Amino acid sequence: MSGTGTAPLSLVLADDHTLFREGLAELIGLDPGFTVAGYADTGTAAVAAAERLRPDLLLLDLQMPGPGPDMVIEQVAHRSDRTRVVVLTMYDDVVLSSRLLARGAAAYLVKNLGREELLAALRVVGRARDGVLLALQHSTLAPPGGVPAGRSPLSPRETEVLELLAAGCSNARIGARLGIAEATVKRHLTHVYAKLGASSRVDALRLAYESQLLRRPVPEAPTAAADIPLTSAP
Repeated sequence: MSGTGTAPLSLVLADDHTLFREGLAELIGLDPGFTVAGYADTGTAAVAAAERLRPDLLLLDLQMPGPGPDMVIEQVAHRSDRTRVVVLTMYDDVVLSSRLLARGAAAYLVKNLGREELLAALRVVGRARDGVLLALQHSTLAPPGGVPAGRSPLSPRETEVLELLAAGCSNARIGARLGIAEATVKRHLTHVYAKLGASSRVDALRLAYESQLLRRPVPEAPTAAADIPLTSAP
């Protein structure tokens, strides 16, 4: 329940799955402390809705068409500074969450939260204008000492697919190299894009290099003339 004299928190729901979006709107709408101001099913639409409606909260799914979550978070901050972005995702990953919180998200929540947990989190984020909120499984968090160096949000198979992508292989070629169907390659790439917040193959590789999930290829240095062994004249 909202406090006495406190206006309901307004939200925009950004998710490209209509059934989930409508169910979430119905769930949230049962609480008078919230009002659903609008919807979006692409990253571009999410930014436009935030700019037009200026809601208190934007609930953002990671896996939508259009610009990736990094860009959406940055653009929302620029176009509607009153709107706090809450990432609501299926990916329970400490590396990905750390990156998006650093980018400017106010909260990173995993979709296995219960209704009361979700609403409580939204109240905290909506009423407190500073700080961030992170809700992951306890087993996901790193042991004391922080995130292990080189920890990747990608599965070993997703890493293999990304490495072959970096080598210039097509989806069909990747499938042939790994012994999997091309449709399976596409599914792995979809997961890679969502976990990295990428909008394209090129963007995925850029983010992978920046996050040191992949090593950039080192061009071979030209051989200096002095390094060429001299042969004796016949």
